[in-house]
Amino acid sequence: MSKVFGVLMFALLVASCGRLNHIGKPPDFTPPVESPERVAMIASGVPEVVPLGRKTEAASLWSGGKTSLLGDRRAMKRGDIMTVVIEIDESAEISNSTARSRSGSESLTIPHLFGIPQRINQGITDGASLDNAVDLGSSSSANGNGSVRRSESLTLRVAATVTDVLPNGILAIEGIQEVRVNFELRELLVSGYVRPEDVSRQNEITYDKIASARISYGGRGQISDMQQPRVGQQVLDVVLPF
Repeated sequence: MSKVFGVLMFALLVASCGRLNHIGKPPDFTPPVESPERVAMIASGVPEVVPLGRKTEAASLWSGGKTSLLGDRRAMKRGDIMTVVIEIDESAEISNSTARSRSGSESLTIPHLFGIPQRINQGITDGASLDNAVDLGSSSSANGNGSVRRSESLTLRVAATVTDVLPNGILAIEGIQEVRVNFELRELLVSGYVRPEDVSRQNEITYDKIASARISYGGRGQISDMQQPRVGQQVLDVVLPF
């Protein structure tokens, strides 16, 4: 019993370590040292094919490089940065109604069976009879109604970094944005896969063109802590069967 109690206390302590980080001070930013974005910027990767370049292209206004006047400045390789535009304004309403009714009856009578019912009727209580040997009846009904309403509105812009270029040319992107106001830290996380041709000339891409999109908008700090039940209460809600 003491071991179970010790394990439980250790689990509660580990779960509460995140809150101990910002007691009496604002929450710390996530260190970007080992983030996938910084790793992609430092190690841009080895290109599969080395393009052949000419010295005259650096001085020409019509070269295809990103530094030229008419060059394509969209993110295309590992370490490049693009802007993700998140504009969600959706609403959904679902309503379902079901009704079911069933009734059934069974009756079995044996008024004459070699005189057996008459003989049995003489030996049972007055008023009883074996003529209606079995008489069954059943009925059931069920009604159900359900409705779901949901409305979401979110407008955000975040810079994301190309963390990898897949063999088929698809870009894997990831973006992290943190804004701290007083003692509350707001976090915006974006990740997914995009096609290079879906990136606009402004080097922007909308969230609906991101495959396997993962968008998280939340925060941590004193206000978020007050809105969350305590760790012990959450554990009891899971363990207690009532």
